[in-house]
Amino acid sequence: MLSVSPPLAAALLTGNRRALARAITLTESTRPDHEVQAQALLAEVLPHAGRSVRVGLTGVPGVGKSTFIEALGLLLADAGHRVAVLAVDPSSARTGGSIMGDKTRMPRLTVHAGAFIRPSPSGGTLGGVARRTREAITLCEAAGYDVILVETVGVGQSETQVAAMTDLFVLLTLPNAGDELQGIKRGIMELADLCVVNKADTDPRAAARAQTELTAALRLLTPHGAPWRPRALRSSALTGAGIPQVWEGVEAYRQAVDVAAKRRAQTAVWFDDLLREAAWQAFQAGVDAERLRALRAEVLAGTLTPVQGVRALLSPSGGQQEGPPYLGDGPT
Repeated sequence: MLSVSPPLAAALLTGNRRALARAITLTESTRPDHEVQAQALLAEVLPHAGRSVRVGLTGVPGVGKSTFIEALGLLLADAGHRVAVLAVDPSSARTGGSIMGDKTRMPRLTVHAGAFIRPSPSGGTLGGVARRTREAITLCEAAGYDVILVETVGVGQSETQVAAMTDLFVLLTLPNAGDELQGIKRGIMELADLCVVNKADTDPRAAARAQTELTAALRLLTPHGAPWRPRALRSSALTGAGIPQVWEGVEAYRQAVDVAAKRRAQTAVWFDDLLREAAWQAFQAGVDAERLRALRAEVLAGTLTPVQGVRALLSPSGGQQEGPPYLGDGPT
């Protein structure tokens, strides 16, 4: 096995926060030599990972995600947990830059000895989850953090990305959920293991009504016989009301669901996704670029259908073969 930077791995395993920050930076680098070093580091610390509670959180803009995470993180850190917050910051589609202001929005948690906050640029990846978030989770676990909170950019169908790397998914909403429910897509509701009406102190009656509506919606969306029935809760991150009950919901979920089996399934999906990405990159590297451009031009001109163009490109003879099985309606 390739071994690189033993001092970094050793420092990371002692829980050194500076070493953890350096390790995450290494995994986020796009330099080929850094990627080799990062994978060697991950392989070295992997046996020490996997013993945490992984919670994904999302919500509409203005719902108070950062304030909620700080309140929950302080509750857990004060109780003796070591809490890591991976806050994914949206990258500009124009410049590629990010504000990275999550630490400024969690001032008390930032200075807590039992907490580690890492803002990371999303890089435009699907669902607002940074490309290396999974690796960052592994590194945080190896450093001894037993609660990992992953904050995503916002609500959308693509938030399935965070659900694919955490144990449970928390959706934050606002008290006026009558309107909010119209803006929350069914896909997100189906992913939610806990729905929390935050800022309940601003309008208690509206918050109670929203909780009732969410409970009814979750009941309709939950398959019969599911091991866990999603819950709707209320909280105020500002006053702290309801925050302990949210954590009780997290613990109840982990008692009801086979988390180890869920993580194995997530790892299998992750492997398949990486394999598809690597196969596509290898194909691009080996394909005749001029022929690819010519076939694309024919497709755009309407002289070939997209399927015919792909078949011609993959045909060993260069002609239009009768139809490879991968172009069917799906796996058989």
